[in-house]
Amino acid sequence: MGNCIPVSPKVLQNETFVDLLDLLGNFTTDEDYLMDYSSSEPCHNAYCPFFQRAAPAFLATTCVAAALATGALLVALAKRPHAWPCHRALVAQLAVATGLFAALLPAVAAGIVQGWRLGAGACKVTQLLWHCSVFAQGLLVASGCCSGVWSHWEPRSQRLAACIWLGALLLAVPAALAGGTVAAPETSCIHRNVDVFSPVYLLHLASCLCVFLLLPAVLLVATLVRVGRGGGWGSGLGASWLFFVFWVPYGVGLAVDFLLYAEVLRYTCSIFERFDYALGLCEALGVLHCCLAPAVLLATGLCHRKVDADGGF
Repeated sequence: MGNCIPVSPKVLQNETFVDLLDLLGNFTTDEDYLMDYSSSEPCHNAYCPFFQRAAPAFLATTCVAAALATGALLVALAKRPHAWPCHRALVAQLAVATGLFAALLPAVAAGIVQGWRLGAGACKVTQLLWHCSVFAQGLLVASGCCSGVWSHWEPRSQRLAACIWLGALLLAVPAALAGGTVAAPETSCIHRNVDVFSPVYLLHLASCLCVFLLLPAVLLVATLVRVGRGGGWGSGLGASWLFFVFWVPYGVGLAVDFLLYAEVLRYTCSIFERFDYALGLCEALGVLHCCLAPAVLLATGLCHRKVDADGGF
């Protein structure tokens, strides 16, 4: 999320504007307009002032909660490893990924309040690490659902872990290249400062849609087929599916966002105004994963340990 930047109706019409709705909160100021071309009346985008008021406190609170939840999960993994008898390596990597995501929130919150002062390079690195941590979690969850490779930390699982993190990093590169800094009036670290049809943004959009929408759809179909054949639900942690619950709405929002700006879907000023809030809520839900997902994984492990201590059911 970042500071608001000015967008004129002329830029909007030419589709060369900075995306107002992406993950880093590129929204117009309350003094700028989105023009409804079906009407002579301009419309105010009211989301930006709301975003600037709410985002810093939301991100700070989420960061603190994520630090506590992730720290507790890592401590539990170290002191009670048998609470996750077949998934310790998977849970540990999910905790690291959510911790990395949460560690970026203070800089983003400070950038919203004071303007981004860390420079364009730091902005791109933030984008890279932010998306890498999210993509890594999606790939880790998918790997845990598809096989029992995480049952033991052995050369095969170590190679898979290296491939997943490298793949997540490569998927995040377009996000870093598409993002950057702008000055309007203060320097802002934004998620997209390229045209919506530029190759680098289309690659980034494709990466997000594959991880947030295509991957969970394929996993769900594969799981239902396996269950239909009497194969059970697989060996992966069911709680790890919570990642997709958080991020699927944002994937849908990104797809609709692109269709609106590509004019595949007809839009009016009121649609843009409401969609600002809808996509903002989807972003907030996705950000919440970094504190709620570790908490749920921790609760799952503690419940598993309690069941074992009681003799099982």
